[in-house]
Amino acid sequence: VATFVWASNMSESSETQPGTVREAQDRFIETWGRMGSAWGISRTMAEVHALLYITGESMCTDDVMERLNISRGNASMTLRGLTDWGIVHRQHKRGDRKEYFQAEMDIWTMFKTIARERKKRELDPVVASLFEVRDMTGDTRLAKKNGADPAELKAHNERLDEMLNFVSTLDKLSAGVLNKEGSGLRKALSLLGKFS
Repeated sequence: VATFVWASNMSESSETQPGTVREAQDRFIETWGRMGSAWGISRTMAEVHALLYITGESMCTDDVMERLNISRGNASMTLRGLTDWGIVHRQHKRGDRKEYFQAEMDIWTMFKTIARERKKRELDPVVASLFEVRDMTGDTRLAKKNGADPAELKAHNERLDEMLNFVSTLDKLSAGVLNKEGSGLRKALSLLGKFS
């Protein structure tokens, strides 16, 4: 009897295993989608990326549409965006006219690419604007000629210079951490881990 129960349980667990993996994948996709939204990335983009990453498979647009229940236009636009970010790569299969997509599977490369793209799209424009703001009062003689109070102008420029020095230091640090070879991010995180 014990042998029968054990064998019965074994067959049940092997039958439910694929469903369990699918459920775990769906939970990962949902969690990654919520996290993406919190980071300012569209939920669909995060979910498509999560699907390609967690399955480890290359998928065509039809596969993505079916699995996530999204429209063709949404799937196509999202896959294009992910390839522009550099975290999904196009693939072609011999004898198949469809275009397939594969997620970057190296976790260090993936996060380095995401961080570099976010810096380029979000931080770099802010830094450029700060330098433009500083240029507005850079010529103190002209600013004074236009009626600026010398003490206020000096304090204003000092505050901006302090901010720009900080941002420039961060920019140099991030350039080292997000280097092309990918070693900088790993080194930086391992150093931080030693302090915790």
